[in-house]
Amino acid sequence: MRPLDSAGAAELQEPASPGVSEEPPAAEEAGTAGPGWCWPCRSSWCGSRVEPAEGKKKAPCPGLGLFYTLLSAFFFSLGSLCVKKVQDIHAVEISAFRCVFQMLVVTPCLIYRKSGFIGPKDQRIFLFLRGALGSTAMILLYYAFQTTSLADATVISFSCPVFTSIFAWIFLKEKYTLWDALFTTFTITGVVLIVRPPFLFGSNTMGMAENYSDHLKGTFASIGHAVFAAFTIVLLRKMGKSVDYFLTIWYYVVLGLIECVIVLSILGEWSLPHCGLDRLFLILVGLFGLGGQVFLTKAIQIEKAGLVALMRTMDVVFTFIFQIVFLKDVPTWWTVGGALCVVASTTGAAIRKLCLSSK
Repeated sequence: MRPLDSAGAAELQEPASPGVSEEPPAAEEAGTAGPGWCWPCRSSWCGSRVEPAEGKKKAPCPGLGLFYTLLSAFFFSLGSLCVKKVQDIHAVEISAFRCVFQMLVVTPCLIYRKSGFIGPKDQRIFLFLRGALGSTAMILLYYAFQTTSLADATVISFSCPVFTSIFAWIFLKEKYTLWDALFTTFTITGVVLIVRPPFLFGSNTMGMAENYSDHLKGTFASIGHAVFAAFTIVLLRKMGKSVDYFLTIWYYVVLGLIECVIVLSILGEWSLPHCGLDRLFLILVGLFGLGGQVFLTKAIQIEKAGLVALMRTMDVVFTFIFQIVFLKDVPTWWTVGGALCVVASTTGAAIRKLCLSSK
């Protein structure tokens, strides 16, 4: 039965029967009436009136949230590897396949939760922007995976927290401290080490599997992903809990699919996967992406955000391992140095948040 609000419950409450609802005064004086006492059958052990003991809610297993975060990082890394393995399909079309897959999953969830498909009137503009910017970030990240190394694209995309703190300072009036500036400097240093611009490092591009032009395209796509993802996070903070989480994903996949169709029509890059292996990878991209989101959401629900952000850096570790094992591409020392700088920045920001929240 659908739960009623307080007004509806008052109106629909049935009138009480005098012989049952009113307890005799003598019984009250005797003190025999208790939670398990039943007046119709005059038994203190009648199960129909026994109130269940208030059981304490079980606390989640220690470290379960961190384990969920680890699984999330693992699934996201596997999804990135699958995108990298699909080379005959444009990154925008891969994004479209993922949007379709997630739409098939999110739609029943919205119907079951009765959240609607439009959202609150005052939040629709933010939902629209969240969907458009979030899907753009996804397309740019997939393009980066295809044009540069998996490790480089992943590490640069982890500069998102730096942009988030800057945009939150500008749009949400959150504090931007000297610590944030220090973490920003570390991130920029890491990105520079990965990009290796010729005016600083000369024309030496030894160790790159792709030519420098493609490497540069992938780098800018990764930075673009970090910027748009940061905007998305700021929008989600702005909306807060006033909008169902699944509704934000719904806008993300619907607008993402529309955006992908428009871009593919302009580029003329429509193509069906010729190889059965590519079709498998496309399905796995959707599965791993959804699994990563589910475990990350579960982790945030039961674990501190700072610890979750800290454990999310394992994504970089998994990516390095997958690139070496499955792609036979050993990252350069420049990439390792850049990764250490970016991870140090993200770790420092997470530890600072933990220290502030514990005060």
